[in-house]
Amino acid sequence: MALLEINHVSKVFGGLSAVTNVRMKIERDELVGLIGPNGAGKTTIFNLLTGVYPATEGEILFDGKNLAGRKASAINRLGLARTFQNIRLFGNLTVLDNVRIAYHSHVGYNLPSAILRAGSFYAEEDEMEEKAVDLLKIFHLDGRKLELANSLPYGEQRRLEIVRALATQPKFLLLDEPAAGMNPQETAELMQLIQEIRERFNLTILLIEHDMSLVMGCCQRIYVLEYGRVIAHGGPDEIKNNPKVIEAYLGEEVS
Repeated sequence: MALLEINHVSKVFGGLSAVTNVRMKIERDELVGLIGPNGAGKTTIFNLLTGVYPATEGEILFDGKNLAGRKASAINRLGLARTFQNIRLFGNLTVLDNVRIAYHSHVGYNLPSAILRAGSFYAEEDEMEEKAVDLLKIFHLDGRKLELANSLPYGEQRRLEIVRALATQPKFLLLDEPAAGMNPQETAELMQLIQEIRERFNLTILLIEHDMSLVMGCCQRIYVLEYGRVIAHGGPDEIKNNPKVIEAYLGEEVS
């Protein structure tokens, strides 16, 4: 069974079709790219997958479970996490607190324990902080754990958003333009980081990105959207030489 199946999914906003009859299938442990011009419907698909929008038609199956009618928080607890095209950190909280908040999606203590400050509450809070610091160390952010998130340089804010998503303990990670605003060196480092976290955390990854060097360099398969429809999918070599893709998006063959 594929980890994610999108079957004939459409999304209509006020008579305007943002996504039309999309079919995608992603197997466990794959790293798949989703590319296309601005306005092609890529982020809409992410919003459909994470429960921000309900699908107008079709079904989305994650790990064999239908996502229809599930809240975003419930979908996250099933093991699907995301980052955003525009960074959405809690800017006035510390780096550490941004990660600790994400761990709360899996807390075992109940509300009375939290209110009464029972022993179980403190034990689990201490454990979450330890896990958060360990995760920050992997991404070389532990030295900034007490700084406000909005004080970090742009590239480190991008990394922190990935850390926060990983703290929810996902099986499937959605990355929405993680290289946006990065210079070539930062993009190269990000490509290596994506490969490392996929292997280290046993993740399946779906990646939206406009930087073709990153997409072609790390994705095993690629889906291409235009006007809300899938116009091609296949391996990097197949995609970069596909006449429809070149005409719709790439403009020229990608070396």
